[in-house]
Amino acid sequence: MLYTHATIITVNTNRDVFTNGAIFVRGNLIADVGRSEELILKYPEEETYNLEGHIVIPGLISTHMHTAQTLLRGAADDLELVSWLCERIWVLQGNFTPEDGYAAARISIAEMLKTGTTCFLESMFANRYGFGGLCKAVEESGIRGCLGKIVMDIGTYAKDPKWAMHPGLVEDREMSLLGAIKMRERWDKKANDRIRIWFGARTPGGVSEGLYKEMASISREKSIPITMHCAEVKADREFFASLSPPQTPMSFCDNVGLLGPSTVLVHMVHLDDTDIAKLAETNTHVAHCPTSNAKLASGICRVPELLNAGVNVGLGTDGAPCNNANDLMQEMKLAAIIHKAKSYDPTLVPAETVLEMATINGAKALGLEDHIGSLEVGKKADFVAVDMRRVHLQPYFSPVSAIVYSATGADVRMVVVDGEIVVEGGKLKTMDEEEVWKEGEKRGHEIAERAGLGEKVKGRWPIIV
Repeated sequence: MLYTHATIITVNTNRDVFTNGAIFVRGNLIADVGRSEELILKYPEEETYNLEGHIVIPGLISTHMHTAQTLLRGAADDLELVSWLCERIWVLQGNFTPEDGYAAARISIAEMLKTGTTCFLESMFANRYGFGGLCKAVEESGIRGCLGKIVMDIGTYAKDPKWAMHPGLVEDREMSLLGAIKMRERWDKKANDRIRIWFGARTPGGVSEGLYKEMASISREKSIPITMHCAEVKADREFFASLSPPQTPMSFCDNVGLLGPSTVLVHMVHLDDTDIAKLAETNTHVAHCPTSNAKLASGICRVPELLNAGVNVGLGTDGAPCNNANDLMQEMKLAAIIHKAKSYDPTLVPAETVLEMATINGAKALGLEDHIGSLEVGKKADFVAVDMRRVHLQPYFSPVSAIVYSATGADVRMVVVDGEIVVEGGKLKTMDEEEVWKEGEKRGHEIAERAGLGEKVKGRWPIIV
């Protein structure tokens, strides 16, 4: 297929932008990128797809996502973190069934595809959600998924008994670590290499040092990447400081073998200068989730300092209960503006940097930069077409600024993953969207009732039926 007459933001080495560009796809690979008139002459026998009026970008890559939590969208709004986790989210998640997990994965993936995300990193899918169902949902939908199976052996947060997990979520070494290895043996590189299996470690304090070290050793031996929440809230830094001897987030992670180019650390809000230097030294990646951090009042990640130090920073939405959307297009805008507000410097984190975070930086974080993240010959045909023929998007002058500051996921009209059109005309082609959201609606409410939270999740004002 020859896709023609689009403005194409390649994010290639030169950061070329074609105002009347074309992409030639052969199989699941990009075979050519250039000016429309040149490629039309070069491939006269090929079927064409006219994308006039659209901006085409590389498929967006979310480096932090909780697929199970989409069934809990809006169930824990405007709560501080202890109540959010212990009284709502963990209780609800502790009442999941494998069928709920599959439905949650499907509605999460449907939303991501429709809003331009073609690859995501699932942070820590629990055993009770049915890991095979998550893999099945990825396989059926056509998306790419790097899927973190939870690794843990302590059922509290930062070893604080008041931050205890719901019993239904607690796993031991055999179920979590060894279970992740079994899932990798079964699913890694399946679905035409669209599935990759990761270790999804719980936050320090939720995993013993011995299990961290064992996981890190297996990670190096078997080339299994690691993702983990870290330094998200002040309580995390206080936990590290309480150890003997006192440590910082990154000194702890370094001591147990977690740092390196195959690790993505998530949130990373409460870092000092030594932490940032250690991240740069070890080539460890960071997933920035500005909406989640702002909504849960966790703070603001030091992204400008991380970037200046040479740390690779990707972008993630986190889960629906602390974002309410899985739309990485919206996340890009906040990522661009939140650091300007904090620093009083409007030049920090410009639109171009944010688009890199959502594409090529994300690909680097996932170890897939040779395959996705930019529109270049030889890479996988993963791209998104945004329809700019709308009143809220015109006029525009910089295509990159228009994507980051003006467009949202609702403006996505076409999504191609692995050479296949999975969204066309804004509609899913690989899933029945109505079936997906109706099943998600039904199961979300059933979970709330099973958890005994049916009334609490309805908000602060009276609901009259």
